[in-house]
Formats: sequence, structure tokens, C-alpha cells
Amino acid sequence: MTLKNAVLIAGPTASGKSALALELAAQTDGVIINADSMQVYRNLRIITARPSEEEMLRAPHLLYGHIDAAEIYSAGRWLREAEQTIATAREAGRLAIVIGGTGLYFSALLKGLSAVPEVSAEVRQQIRDLGEKNSNEVLHAMLLARDPRTAAEIRVSDRQRILRALEVIEATGRGLAEWRAEPGVPVLNTGMYRAIFLATDRDALGKRVDARFDAMLEAGALDEVKRLKARNLDPRMPAMKAHGVPWLIRYLDGEISLEEAAAQGKRNTRQYAKRQETWFRNQLPEFQWARPEEAMERLALSLP
Repeated sequence: MTLKNAVLIAGPTASGKSALALELAAQTDGVIINADSMQVYRNLRIITARPSEEEMLRAPHLLYGHIDAAEIYSAGRWLREAEQTIATAREAGRLAIVIGGTGLYFSALLKGLSAVPEVSAEVRQQIRDLGEKNSNEVLHAMLLARDPRTAAEIRVSDRQRILRALEVIEATGRGLAEWRAEPGVPVLNTGMYRAIFLATDRDALGKRVDARFDAMLEAGALDEVKRLKARNLDPRMPAMKAHGVPWLIRYLDGEISLEEAAAQGKRNTRQYAKRQETWFRNQLPEFQWARPEEAMERLALSLP
């Protein structure tokens, strides 16, 4: 294999993406680049099943664990970092292997993002303070008054998106929907990459999800969540909503048993895996679907 641009490996959680990426990196002297919105957080190594230290020594792993849980990490920031990382790999003559399950990140690579300006820390804190004092209904009404076009696209229950839209209208004077109507510029154009999605048997995947959650608990996930909880971060922060985290916090608060927390964490992860498959099937037809055991052969056949 001699391709020196990029291979994109996506798939539901627990589908074998990491193993495939490591095998491909070994054959191509590749660089593995994270495209999972939760594995960017350094405080969530175990509960997000980030690659182990041994795995990370086998090939360069970039954009993993470089963000603190107190930060909100956007798709726009990831895209800028990923673009630079891919360019650096290409300049060094190495294959960029982008791996993860966050569909928006891959969509940004292939279709671009609208150029929404960065929101200042002051405006972000202002809107966060507003959120602390008001219900979703009140916040949505505020957005509707200032940016009805964007408000019409957001459910009242989706607090995070409401706050994000309020940030943008406050910082720029233009609505988020208006910004997003402007076409983005793809980082990777057709012919510059190969993209594969690992299609898995639903029942087998569910069993792997359950087994992995149990393994994460045995590896210290509960202590990891305990340390996160001790920081008293806003429970609406993205890192605080990683699969399993809210349920383990409820256990630590004495609200439910550990068995119930684990069962709910597993259920949420399985449901997320289903949504991942649906999203990629409908939104990213650029990805070729393959069973995990066939993926390496498919890539070998498609690479020059």
C-alpha cells in the first residue's frame, strides 16, 4: 500500500476500528488521527475506551486526550486541527488514518463547515450565565425573538444547541442558520481519500458493547468518573455526558445501584451505535461499507 493521502475509518462504537487502524498503520507507516468527540478529553481515557498506552506506542496517535473536560470542543476546532495534522502527515510522506465514530467530524472533512467565527470567552460565559438562570423554554423563546430561523431548527429540549445559537447571534449579529447556509470548503476532495465504514451484526455488536463496558469498569472507569465528579463541572458540559458518565455519577450520588448504572450505560451505548449506523448511511454515502473481517482486504484492493 502506497497511498500518501488519507484513509477514513468509521463505524459504531466497539466495531473494531482501532484494530483496523493499527494494522493499516503498520503496513503503511501511517499516522492515526482521532475523529471521536469524546476521546479528545484527557480526563476520559477509560470510559471512552481510548487506545491503550501499548497501542499508542505502536503508531503515532494524534488528537487524543489533548482537551480538558472543562472545555467545550467544537467540530470547527477539530477540523482545523485535523486539517493541519493531515497536511503534516502528507508532507512527511505518511498515510493519514482518520478514525472515529463522530459523523459530524467526517462530514466536515468531506463537505466543509460554514465559517462561523470563534465566540469569545466573554460572550460564552455571558450565555452560560444566562443558561444557569433560565429554563429551556425561556432560552428558546429568547432565541426565537432574535433568530427565528435557527430557533425553528432546534427542539426546546436541546439546551446545548440553543445556547450555542445564542452565543453566535450575540457574538456576530447573524444567526447560526444564516452562517451555515454559506458553503464550506472540504479538506479532502474526491480522489484524495478512501473511506470505509465497519458494518457489524447488531446482536454481536451489542454483546461487544456490554463486554467492553464491564471491562472498563474493571479497569477503573468508576474511579475516573469519581475524579471527574469531584471537579463540580456543569453537568451539561460535553465531557460530562459521555456514555456511562451520567449513570455512574448517579451511582456515586447514591441514587441507583452500580448494576443499574452499568445496565443503563450499556443501553445508551447500544442505542448510540444504532444511531451512528443510521447517520452514516443517510449522510455520508462516500463511505464504503464492509464487515470488519473484510475491511483490510477491501482497503488493499482500493488503494493504488
